[in-house]
Amino acid sequence: MKKTGFTTTSLNVAYAKPDPHNSLQMPLYETVAFEFDSAEKMEANFKGEYIAHVYSRTSSPTVEYFELKLKALTGSYAVLAVSSGMAAIAGSILAIAKSGENIISGNRLFGHTYALFQDTLPGLGIEARFSDLTDASEIENLIDTKTRAIYFETVTNPQLEIADIEMLSAVAKKHDIILIADSTMTPPNVFCAGKLGVNIEVVSTTKYISGGATSFGGAIIDHGNFDWTINPNLSKYYDKFGKNAFIAKLRKNIYRNTGGSMTPQTAKMMIQGLDILELRVEKCYKNCMALGAFFESNPKIIRVDYPGIKADLRFQLSEKYFNGIPGTIMTFDLESKEACFDFMDKLKIIRRATNLNDNKTLIIHPHSTIYAEFNEVERKTAGIRDAMMRLSVGIENVEDLICDIEQALG
Repeated sequence: MKKTGFTTTSLNVAYAKPDPHNSLQMPLYETVAFEFDSAEKMEANFKGEYIAHVYSRTSSPTVEYFELKLKALTGSYAVLAVSSGMAAIAGSILAIAKSGENIISGNRLFGHTYALFQDTLPGLGIEARFSDLTDASEIENLIDTKTRAIYFETVTNPQLEIADIEMLSAVAKKHDIILIADSTMTPPNVFCAGKLGVNIEVVSTTKYISGGATSFGGAIIDHGNFDWTINPNLSKYYDKFGKNAFIAKLRKNIYRNTGGSMTPQTAKMMIQGLDILELRVEKCYKNCMALGAFFESNPKIIRVDYPGIKADLRFQLSEKYFNGIPGTIMTFDLESKEACFDFMDKLKIIRRATNLNDNKTLIIHPHSTIYAEFNEVERKTAGIRDAMMRLSVGIENVEDLICDIEQALG
């Protein structure tokens, strides 16, 4: 039988165990603990010789099914669901690096990721070396024997820059280091990370996957294409768990001991979100294209950025890596910060809120909000302009969005 499409696959992922009532929807296992048939099985489980759910902070049937579903849709080796996108990023780094070691990262990151790398990791002795990820030689000059990973965002937020993933993969392979991608902006129906040489994917499932801002969570995705014996922090886990070394260290150390688990209630909503993901992305993308055409033709719009538009300089990379759908976030500039605020205050349908990929279209002024703690030099380095607004495009009728924008422009 030929491989099924994204939505068909999502709707037909098998449960880990048959449901006794043949339910078509994964039940919500709202419980803390699970009983064992015998003391012997309980002992075997704690020794890692018998797999079963024990305690919902470490695993539960509902969370397990979400992981299985995301694994099937990403074509990956293993998935671990966590409490947030930031938990996914932090957990992944802590699993592969320790004090005295370093990672290389892009210098234009989501604000909280930048703060994690700049402020939090150094306190643990892990250095983040920031680089222009479009320059292979600059990256290679930063690599030494203590470098454990290259970290990048598939599409930066809100700059909308696209990484040359094949180049990054080649550099990582040359130096035997892990390539980690934050693919939050490019959902799995448009981005196949493992096929492009990405080893680990981290995702804020709060965004596209939740199905419209119903809950927050994250996922760590292991594509099974890295030799864990190369990484000294995983060698003892490889000796016992083989190819499962990375996920085993997370489950038995980082994830378990820091308490960043996804709740069964959240997993239930994420499962439902995956089933309609492709439909939502297609609708949001069509709205982006219609809004892009409107912005390009309106003289009051100083600048518009969306890599899905052919006139955008990043369009070719968008076509190459994401089938021309580089997420559904766009930015546009007016003449000043004051003009932006006046425009935002007049909107009636588009919501002033900070999130991405809600069913509702959301707008924010990054310079005064997400980057409020940055000084002007840091904002400029990060590519944040004071006349730029970020639009997270939803599933409304696009004619209504255009009318709302027109009346707000005056």
